[in-house]
Amino acid sequence: MENQIKQKLNREFYNSPEKLPIKIVQFGGGNFMRGFTDYIIDQLNKKADFNAGIVNVQPTPGGSVHKLEEQDNLYTLFTRGIKRGEIIDEKQVISSIQKSINPYTQYDEFLTLAKEEELEFIFSNTTETGIAYDETEEYHVGPHKNFPAKLTVLLYERFKYFSGAKEKGLRIIPCELIEDNALALKNIILQYAQLWNLEEGFVQWIEQSNCFHNTLVDRIVPGYPKDDAETYEEQLDYEDRMMVVSEVFLLFVIYNR
Repeated sequence: MENQIKQKLNREFYNSPEKLPIKIVQFGGGNFMRGFTDYIIDQLNKKADFNAGIVNVQPTPGGSVHKLEEQDNLYTLFTRGIKRGEIIDEKQVISSIQKSINPYTQYDEFLTLAKEEELEFIFSNTTETGIAYDETEEYHVGPHKNFPAKLTVLLYERFKYFSGAKEKGLRIIPCELIEDNALALKNIILQYAQLWNLEEGFVQWIEQSNCFHNTLVDRIVPGYPKDDAETYEEQLDYEDRMMVVSEVFLLFVIYNR
């Protein structure tokens, strides 16, 4: 039997043309984030009317956000495991990501995110080595390779655009698996502010108007099922090159000080 040619997953096919307001900028759109934070926001949107859209920012030059863009930032999440003694084998299309940006080729578009009126949160998962300081980074020489440098520039652009308005500060929620991840990230941002001679008002805005939340996260997300892709593809009536497989268990501890 000949293989049926399937249409690539997109918002018209999925019947999801509406655009959600950008409330979240996320650094890192790999398997874990798509099976964890993006799933959580998707559930909040669908079940609690959270009404939050995500912009996914590629953290490294060798990323693949263009593959998500080709699917209108939609993908299928397969959830498998045991819950309360019952076998779970579910699939759902995740639609919380509204846009994916490669800051190495779309730097101006990346900086424009600072102007988003409804922006409230920063999420990140740039691996355990992502929250690090690189003194060779220069403010005026972008795009920056270092994640905290990227975030410092974005926050500074927001500080300037909104004239230091307290209500335009953000909640920064890193998911990197290091101790006191948010505190470590905040300290590096303050180091960059000093290195780049940014005004004291910006430092005060970081300290007083932005909240940095330490986290503990846990979920096994094997990602794309490359060894068994055909089995999963048979369950779909569309083509999805970004599908993700995850276990059922999920833990997201957010320290709120």
